[in-house]
Amino acid sequence: MSSSADNESVHQLQEILVGAESIVGFLAGLSGMAAAAVSEAADDRIECAVTLKLKRRPATAAGSSERAVELDHIEQSMGDGPCVKALREMSAVMIDDVAQDPRWPDYNRELAERNVHSTLGVPLEISGDASAALNFFATKPRAFTADVYDKAVGFAAAAHNTLHLSVRINNAQNRADDLEAALESRTAINLACGVIMAQNRCSQAEAMEILTKVSSNRNRKLRDVARELIEQLTGGGVQTHFDA
Repeated sequence: MSSSADNESVHQLQEILVGAESIVGFLAGLSGMAAAAVSEAADDRIECAVTLKLKRRPATAAGSSERAVELDHIEQSMGDGPCVKALREMSAVMIDDVAQDPRWPDYNRELAERNVHSTLGVPLEISGDASAALNFFATKPRAFTADVYDKAVGFAAAAHNTLHLSVRINNAQNRADDLEAALESRTAINLACGVIMAQNRCSQAEAMEILTKVSSNRNRKLRDVARELIEQLTGGGVQTHFDA
């Protein structure tokens, strides 16, 4: 890809990232853009799925179509294939013709039955414990010529930084959600203790002991028992409020 094409791709990816409500939404946009970019260079309609690996085995994250997601799922269910190998070795892996490639015969047979005859997996290293791969599928054998291959690899390189940012944003959002959930649980428990203290004229420690005993007897989490008590009294849920 030329420098101007790289810049345009990065700009478009940033626009997708800004407009996406989640990392899955961003990856869906990324896969659609990748499929369109590579299809322009190929004499075929290329589909693309995104495989994401975060501290565990790879999993399909999104695709340019439902069919692309289904095709990627096949490889993930088998546990090996060009995309998995690309992630493992962090280098592009291609099946030029599923009818002639001796690797992964079961996978090749599944692809042929679905009219897919060549594939290309292109890895993207995101951080030390996270990586991703673009998994391209073509209906024709030998669809990934040198020009098409370069287009796919170039797009992956252009997408690298934006994908890295997307994962960091998602991780930060997950931490924020976890913190909010923890604060809501603590708020519910403190409110429930206050109610028990008022009803029984006891100390906070004694109220917590009562709440803990009810939780144990009902075999339910402490926060759930506390929330249930507050909801019975107020008819609403527990909310945390923060001053700006």
